[in-house]
Amino acid sequence: MFHKSSQGKYWIFESEDDVEQKRYQANQKFRNKILESGKPAVSESKLLERHEEDVIFRYYEKRMVDFCNAFKPVMPKSVLGTAIMYFRRFYLNNSSMEYHPRIIMLTCAYLSCKVDEFNVSSTQFVGNLLQETPAGQEMVLEQILEYELLLIQQLNFHLVVHNPYRPMEGLLIDLKTRFPTLENPESLRKNADDFLTQAAMTDAGLLFPPSQIALTAILNSASRAGLSMESYLTECLQLKEDKETLSKLYDSMRRMKTLLKKYELPKPEDVNACKKKLERIHAEFSSSNNKRKRGYEEEGHVAKEPRLTEEEWTDEDLL
Repeated sequence: MFHKSSQGKYWIFESEDDVEQKRYQANQKFRNKILESGKPAVSESKLLERHEEDVIFRYYEKRMVDFCNAFKPVMPKSVLGTAIMYFRRFYLNNSSMEYHPRIIMLTCAYLSCKVDEFNVSSTQFVGNLLQETPAGQEMVLEQILEYELLLIQQLNFHLVVHNPYRPMEGLLIDLKTRFPTLENPESLRKNADDFLTQAAMTDAGLLFPPSQIALTAILNSASRAGLSMESYLTECLQLKEDKETLSKLYDSMRRMKTLLKKYELPKPEDVNACKKKLERIHAEFSSSNNKRKRGYEEEGHVAKEPRLTEEEWTDEDLL
């Protein structure tokens, strides 16, 4: 099912270099657009470098995760996983200098609630912006709705996301049923859940099938508990004679663990410096960016002008 899905066909990449190349191209595309615009006093030093965009991305991704984890009613993990994947896919092909992550992250979370059938109203959703007044919440909602179709378009209308949570449940059931050597498979759950939470904050979901991420989470949990699962792979999953597949599986697991080890949140001082730069960019170039949110620029549809701009609310309003 996964391999025939849009995710399997279009959103799984061969290597970390392929993913990084797309982000580099998105950065260069916007830089070239601005530098070629003929605007006075435009210099490359004012624009975000690729590594600075990564600082911004990780900061706002973490803000989105915090927002979703504090959400009332409690947001299912699959909804959060879908929101994170939307966010990562969007910024594969777009620059944060063109579309501010502050509103894109909320739009990703809002759309994931709808797609994953987490039944909350739009009023309930923005009601979770606890530091905002009712008028401010209404303003944010208007911006979310302005950007929603743009987000859907940039996702190529591929809205169904296969998360690793369901495969992990299937693996735990399989362990209970077919691997009696392991006395208490449920003992692996907590560390496996922690692994999936960390993996969601990396590019694992753009590089590996969800079932492989789930299997790595289970095996990593077993390894930390000092339990051997090799016979599960060779006997239950029948990989004993398939040396090539087993070798590829181990290689993918090593790559995945390396991704998690490499991940770290940016330093506060780096975040502050990059945010100041980002806000200056949006202040200078936002007039052209705000022309289109609800529709297709190439088809000549122009969104109505929003009554308020995203600069009128800040990160402090999110929680």
